[in-house]
Amino acid sequence: MTVETTTLGNGFRIVSERMEGLQSAALGIWVGAGGRHERVEQNGVAHFLEHMAFKGTERRKALQIVEEIENAGGYINAYTSREMTAYYVRVLEDDVPLAVDVISDIVLNPIFDPSEVEVERGVILQEIGRSLDTPDDVIFDWLQGVSYPDQPIGRTILGPEERVRAFSRNDLQTFVGEHYRPDNMILAAAGAVHHAALVQLAETAFGALGCRAGHVIVPATYCGGEHRVVKNLEQAHFALACEIGGYRDPSFYTTQVYALVLGGGMSSRLFQELREKRGLCYSIYANAGTYADTGTLTIYAGTSAGNVAQLSELCIDELRRSAADMTDVEVERAKTQMKAGMLMGLESPSARCERLARMTHIWGRVPCLDEVVGKIEAVDRGKVTAYAGTLCVRAAPSLALYGPVADAPEVDVLAARLAN
Repeated sequence: MTVETTTLGNGFRIVSERMEGLQSAALGIWVGAGGRHERVEQNGVAHFLEHMAFKGTERRKALQIVEEIENAGGYINAYTSREMTAYYVRVLEDDVPLAVDVISDIVLNPIFDPSEVEVERGVILQEIGRSLDTPDDVIFDWLQGVSYPDQPIGRTILGPEERVRAFSRNDLQTFVGEHYRPDNMILAAAGAVHHAALVQLAETAFGALGCRAGHVIVPATYCGGEHRVVKNLEQAHFALACEIGGYRDPSFYTTQVYALVLGGGMSSRLFQELREKRGLCYSIYANAGTYADTGTLTIYAGTSAGNVAQLSELCIDELRRSAADMTDVEVERAKTQMKAGMLMGLESPSARCERLARMTHIWGRVPCLDEVVGKIEAVDRGKVTAYAGTLCVRAAPSLALYGPVADAPEVDVLAARLAN
């Protein structure tokens, strides 16, 4: 399997990887525009735009968009993140030209019919309501907000209800004009695809787009803080974050290994200590999430009101202890988990397609698997232990709490415990 990349004259990029033996293909358009590219008055518009792409184009009504793909046995969907918006399709090999035609049509030619804007406004408001009613969803928005207050990267992707109620057709068109540039879009495909044919299809669909000036994102400034909502829920929801480097940071792979040791599975420190030994929670995990210029190591757990104070303190203690008694066995197990997870995931054309787009967006190229495995292998216990110690010294934690959390320690108390 060989990755092939082509850049059109206007900067539009095509990256693909043929996977022999498959009869289907995954492909999509990834746009370097998400929540962090919005001005404050635009908060939520990137996600609104993603919804509206499926509500009709100059050539297709809303139902036709999904019918053409589903009549061919495929599926079509999209998502919005803080740094990207993706529109993707899975089809059989013979239907790749159809998929490119449909996906390019919804990205380039949405009509933003005012009546459909109103319908989708109602759908998104329902989505916001569902999120607010889901504690282990909304708590991460709150955590992001106190980690990066008053910044685009700290705002919710869905946007606040009052903004969503006010968006107009013109707001959608403005965001498209600012960010949907050819040099800010990538066509990625994996599976039963031929690169030369993809390039031809992309040239037809995107080759005539003119270049425009790019948008400069606001650099992220991590602050740390606390957001606590006391409510009579069955469980107390606890989320703690510390700043880490972005995905281009030299310590990226060390961070990922450390997060797995800390809370990446049933053998991890947090799971074994807080769930298996003490029975303080049902769910607990750690995750290292990264952006272009920043990131957070996040710990999440759900517990009872009577356990939330002890659980909070023990999470801090595990962070401190990991800098003192990390073992070679733990590090090697985490490295194996990381490699296996990556390789197993890449047996799926959809996962491989996603990787092609993300690596091209981040690095401008797709590193070969041997290169990535080599960087994972280069992580050792000394690097992970040193990283853990540095994290404890410099961390200004962020804390989000929801439910019966009145007795949980304040973030300043936890920060002092972490630093000592």
